[in-house]
Amino acid sequence: MSATGEVSGARPGRGRRVILWRHGQTSWNVERRFQGTTDVALTEAGLAQARRAARLLVSLKPDAIVASDLQRAANTAAELAVLTGLDVTHDEGLRETYAGTWQGLTDAEIRAKFPEEFAAWKHDHAVRRGGGELETEVADRAVPAVLGALERVPAHGTLVVVSHGGTIRTTIGRLLGLEAHHWESLGGLTNCCWSVLGEGARGWRLLEHNAGTLPEPVLGDDD
Repeated sequence: MSATGEVSGARPGRGRRVILWRHGQTSWNVERRFQGTTDVALTEAGLAQARRAARLLVSLKPDAIVASDLQRAANTAAELAVLTGLDVTHDEGLRETYAGTWQGLTDAEIRAKFPEEFAAWKHDHAVRRGGGELETEVADRAVPAVLGALERVPAHGTLVVVSHGGTIRTTIGRLLGLEAHHWESLGGLTNCCWSVLGEGARGWRLLEHNAGTLPEPVLGDDD
């Protein structure tokens, strides 16, 4: 964001723009508890974050909004819908990574209960956390959801995707054509911050990452 308070990231000369917006804070984010596909509500702080971010994002004149159907994302998206008058489409493909037996546990509990699995995952992300999804499998479902929603967006238009930290990272990595083992190089998103992708002549480009706030610790599933 510029010193004048305007959101940075001018609309590219050709193609469409995708804003990938992480949901607001939940109590499990604060507790560093792995949410995954568990349907956890926003805190009051998270709702306030969504309202603040929506006031910034509305200036980018979105043409369509699609969101995960989990309430933390759906309720974040609803704040932008109020300001834009757009309907929100909900898509299960945008849910956070399913993490099986890890869901509901804190980082410390995961390390204590599954030390070998945790160590293996830190070394190689082609490991099923808690017997759940691989990051590549998340991209396999999330990217088609984004591309499908883009079909409703005009040339040079803007799509807002409201999703989850891990899912957004895998989506960005896949759309940029990065190999999966490089996706970790994309830093995590703070609650209610966003990244912007623009269509270029040779594919998608990352225009902004973790925009919307001063740097803060990333809380939640995308550590």
